Amino acid sequence: MPYFIAFLETVDKKKDAELLDEHKAYLKKYLDNGKIYAKGPFLDHSGGLIIYKVQDEEEAYAIAKEDPVIKYQSRKMILKEWKSTFPE
Repeated sequence: MPYFIAFLETVDKKKDAELLDEHKAYLKKYLDNGKIYAKGPFLDHSGGLIIYKVQDEEEAYAIAKEDPVIKYQSRKMILKEWKSTFPE
């Protein structure tokens, strides 16, 4: 199954802070069902990264665009397909 990386850059820190709990809850359901492989913030507080493990880019984009931080524009996103070198 392919991987897709979402780079999420914070563009509105105040709004982003307000959405943080909703963002974490949204991601948890996809962690629980295995569609998110890994996630986490950048240590410089500029945003974060999400690795989706889904069927295709369309599915990754569908999940990502409903993330509250993207939906309400506190972060902007770059989505790219990624070839993992980690053993399965």
